[in-house]
Amino acid sequence: MTVELMAGAEHAAHVGEFAALYAQAQHFYDRQMQFLDTGGGEHWAAAFTEDAVVELPLLPAPLRARAGLTHYARAAAARRQRAGSRLHHWVGMLDVRPQPDATLHTRCSALAHATPPGATSKVLYVCVMEDVLVRAHGTWRTSHRRITRDDLA
Repeated sequence: MTVELMAGAEHAAHVGEFAALYAQAQHFYDRQMQFLDTGGGEHWAAAFTEDAVVELPLLPAPLRARAGLTHYARAAAARRQRAGSRLHHWVGMLDVRPQPDATLHTRCSALAHATPPGATSKVLYVCVMEDVLVRAHGTWRTSHRRITRDDLA
C-alpha cells in the first residue's frame, strides 16, 4: 500500500486554514439559530445579505431581502408566543466547501423541535439546509438558503 503525503508545512497550512473556516461557519450557525430561537428576528435577519433569497418548503415563493426575513421571523416568534411553546434548532453534520470566489457553500442537517408548556419536546421537522455564505463587513452572511424537509421530499 502506498500513501502520498503533502509536504509538511504546506499540508499544515491548508488544514489550519480549513479548520479556521469550518469553525467560523459553525459559530455563524450557532449564533444565527440562537437568535431565531429566542425571538431575535432582527438579529437573525442581519445574518443575511440585504438581497438574500431564502427558499422554504411551505412558502409559495422565496423570501427576498432582509426586510422580508425580519417580517417572517417576527411573525413566527409571535405565533410561538401565543402558543406558549419554545422552539429550538439543532444544526449538525455541517459540510463546508470553500469556493474559488471566496464564498462558502454549506450543507447541514437541521432539527426543529418545540416544547409546549408543561409537555415533552417534539421534533417538528428534519431538514437539510444548503447555504451560500459570503463575507460582508468582516463577518459571514447568508446570500442564499434552500431548506428542504424530509417529510415533504
